[in-house]
Amino acid sequence: MHTSLPDFDMPNEEQVHLAAESFRLLSDPTRIKILWALLQGESNVACLAELADAAPTAVSQHLAKLRLAGLVKGRREGTFVYYSAADEHVRRLLAEGLFHADHLDRAGHAEGAGEAEARLDAPPGERAAAHAR
Repeated sequence: MHTSLPDFDMPNEEQVHLAAESFRLLSDPTRIKILWALLQGESNVACLAELADAAPTAVSQHLAKLRLAGLVKGRREGTFVYYSAADEHVRRLLAEGLFHADHLDRAGHAEGAGEAEARLDAPPGERAAAHAR
């Protein structure tokens, strides 16, 4: 079926793996807070810990993982390291994730899997009524 589509294209295995790894790293609320703070400007561990409401040791561990994934970069100045978001891609990735979170159907998101399936299986006219319950 998909071979009949003229512009059908799948990402290669490396792209899929790297994207999944980035999403996995972004699945932690503290990391999202850290990255969002870094999008506002460069910062150090102590400041990020305060902004993310987390222990400095935890923030340092999160930063190490984010740095290895290429999502943040560090700049050493004497004994301090100042971190920043790696590039504009990080801003777009987080902005899209937060935009999506703002536009989730809260009632639909909170319902059980069975309720969601039942609503999707219902005829179109009954879907809205099932959702309103």
